Amino acid sequence: MSQQFDVVVIGGGPGGYVAAIRAAQLGFKTACIDATSTADGKPSLGGTCLNVGCIPSKALLQSSENYHHAVHSFADHGISTGVVKIDVAQMLKRKEEIIAKNTGGIAFLFRKNKVTSFHGTGSFKSKSGDKYVLEAKLADGKKESIEATHVIVATGSSVRQLPGVTIDNKLVLDNVGALAIPAVPKRLGVIGAGVIGLEMGSVWKRLGSEVTVLEAMPTFLGAADEHVAREAMKLLTKETGLVISTGVKIGEIKVSKKDVTVNYTDAAGAAQKAVYDKLIVSIGRVPNTDGLNAEAVGLKLNERGQVEVNDDCKTNLPNVWAVGDVVRGPMLAHKASEEGVAVAERIAGQHPHVDFNNVPWVIYTNPEIAWVGKTEQQLKAEGIEYKKGQFLFSANGRALALGEAKGFVKMLADKKTDRILGVHIVGPFASELISEAVVAMEFSASSEDIARIVHAHPSLSEAMHEAALGCDGRTLHS
Repeated sequence: MSQQFDVVVIGGGPGGYVAAIRAAQLGFKTACIDATSTADGKPSLGGTCLNVGCIPSKALLQSSENYHHAVHSFADHGISTGVVKIDVAQMLKRKEEIIAKNTGGIAFLFRKNKVTSFHGTGSFKSKSGDKYVLEAKLADGKKESIEATHVIVATGSSVRQLPGVTIDNKLVLDNVGALAIPAVPKRLGVIGAGVIGLEMGSVWKRLGSEVTVLEAMPTFLGAADEHVAREAMKLLTKETGLVISTGVKIGEIKVSKKDVTVNYTDAAGAAQKAVYDKLIVSIGRVPNTDGLNAEAVGLKLNERGQVEVNDDCKTNLPNVWAVGDVVRGPMLAHKASEEGVAVAERIAGQHPHVDFNNVPWVIYTNPEIAWVGKTEQQLKAEGIEYKKGQFLFSANGRALALGEAKGFVKMLADKKTDRILGVHIVGPFASELISEAVVAMEFSASSEDIARIVHAHPSLSEAMHEAALGCDGRTLHS
């Protein structure tokens, strides 16, 4: 006999587990089906983000940054350290401990909110009246039949495969393998200059690897503001030491017992060959819909394999919803979470709103890169008249004290109304600073609003204040 629930969420990542918790808070009998496991087979909620993505990558970035500062920056502060060594095993152990705390926290929240958790994969089986019958194939080999009035699909995404290349996570790595390299490789190749490629390349470069990033697109960070992309390229190559080649066409990849040979054509059309001890493949991600058995109930997928939804995350089926990487829009954990919350509240008859124009983007390199809203090239293409203000961190007292006075804040505002249209940052703690811009844009603030707000001194946020002043040509410190 089937277990019956008001809401069943398929997937326990940032979109799924948050949707399940919010649905339970709203009084629905809720279950979540998720297959993610630890190395020893135990349930590990949180999806890719918490287990092999956002959280562990930030742990390694912090460890590698600390090492880099100890080797290169402490002397400037009068701190002598002697010979600095990196214990990669301890670094990886710390990363695993952080993952365990986060995933264990979600399990606690499920118990607290009375969310039933099934450890396995979930799929559609049939529709019975106004109920959907799901099948959970549990990790222990058993199968569980589950009935739900509402179903939220939050199955996330997986690594896009490079044709002709097998990921073994020993020599050829995806994000999982890149987070678990047991020793610092002398030569590391990265295919793809996206978030994963740049962040993982940065980790191992700081620890001593010779890192080369090969990007197929002709421009670097094409989604970012052109000015930010140019500055980031300069800082990542000249100061961090990454070698970044754009306009590359990957050819044959040969894997031997000890290394990987990549044949490629560079932007000038010349044939090139490089040999690496490890190769990270990070060319994007694809939605996880293959195991849903969508055809059993007529759930509509688009040509990209995504679940088709409207602006409210409704699918073509009544009471079936989808959120996160499995639907349209940016594959970002925070976007998935907000969609998950919104769907739970819509099921309860509420009317939440998620503005996709105000979703921030962050790349956690050093310096960090963050933006929200329109880029200059987008405004020009759309024929929107704008004004801009820009402020360098080299003129910010807090940045100088931190020893991180690289990059800038740029604010774009409508020329007629002064409403903020976009904010773009490359520099220290850009991931934190961008939130002020998100709040301002969500409330339709003008650059004058930010310019009139008192910002603490000394603080990095003063750069935002000065950029806002710059929209009217009245910066005070540049």
